[in-house]
Amino acid sequence: MSAADTKAVGPPVPVPPDPQPTGKSSADGDAPRVQKRKRKKGELLPYFLILPAIVAIAAVYLYPLGKTVIMSFQDMGRRELWSGEPAPWVGFQQFSNILGDPEFWWVTFRTIVFMAICVTLTMGIGLLVALLMRKLSTWVRLVLTVALIAAWSMPLMVAASIFRFMADSDYGLINTLIAKVVGEDWLGHNWYLNPVQGFGIITLLVVWGAIPFVVVTLYAALTQVPQELEEAAALDGASAYGIYKFVTWPVIKPVFTMVATLSVIWDFNVFGQIWLLRGNKPEPEYETLGLYSYSKAFESTSFSQGSAIALITVLLLSGVAVYYLRQLMKTGEVE
Repeated sequence: MSAADTKAVGPPVPVPPDPQPTGKSSADGDAPRVQKRKRKKGELLPYFLILPAIVAIAAVYLYPLGKTVIMSFQDMGRRELWSGEPAPWVGFQQFSNILGDPEFWWVTFRTIVFMAICVTLTMGIGLLVALLMRKLSTWVRLVLTVALIAAWSMPLMVAASIFRFMADSDYGLINTLIAKVVGEDWLGHNWYLNPVQGFGIITLLVVWGAIPFVVVTLYAALTQVPQELEEAAALDGASAYGIYKFVTWPVIKPVFTMVATLSVIWDFNVFGQIWLLRGNKPEPEYETLGLYSYSKAFESTSFSQGSAIALITVLLLSGVAVYYLRQLMKTGEVE
């Protein structure tokens, strides 16, 4: 190779890049601003949509809650209510009187036991019926769903009247059926003379009204269980209980937990069922915390004491509400 050829094949001379424009056009500069402005409007839209609901909730709930808190630190009686005079402030005296009253603790214990029995029966029967619905044919499942929705939509006053007639001492269906099996000694039996038996009738009404919601919700959760996993577990030799425990239950557990938490809140605050079955004047042995608060406020005309009991009830349920919200957030994270 000659020197000329060596020179020819030397390193190429770098070519300067094309000059770039130092400024941007107005259209290119405004585009990100327009997109950012549109994004901000899109982010604020959901808040504007729920604003009316927030205002309505604040008007319906926040004012009564604030008034309840204020009254619990006062001593408001009938004279202050009718005359409009300001009630004297007593600080924590209402709370100390309530917490020092043995009757309050008996009512709280009765409420917790009643709630636990109702929730256990509701969730147990609801889960069994939801599992049964998976095995039914389409038309039978449709008829059962319609019956559940009809029971769910029945007004409380109508349902209470039906159960009151069924447990009637003279013409009740329950006494008639038991008398045919056991003997005529049950004819004329009054179920409400014994608070345990009376709460049994009340529990039937509460569970009967709550089961439809539990069944429909749990059945919707069961439809999300992959059938392929259940079939694979069955082919591997797993029993029906094993399939439910290791395949079905982990899928429906979040929904079951949330429904059970809601049932705890609802059954803890049962009021109308007891009130209607006992003829709008429940005996002291039938009082739960809601009825106890009502009795102190309106029958004893100690509105501040009733407000304090209601506030204590809210505080007792706040832990359950926090747990429910945590489960809701966990479910959202899983999804």
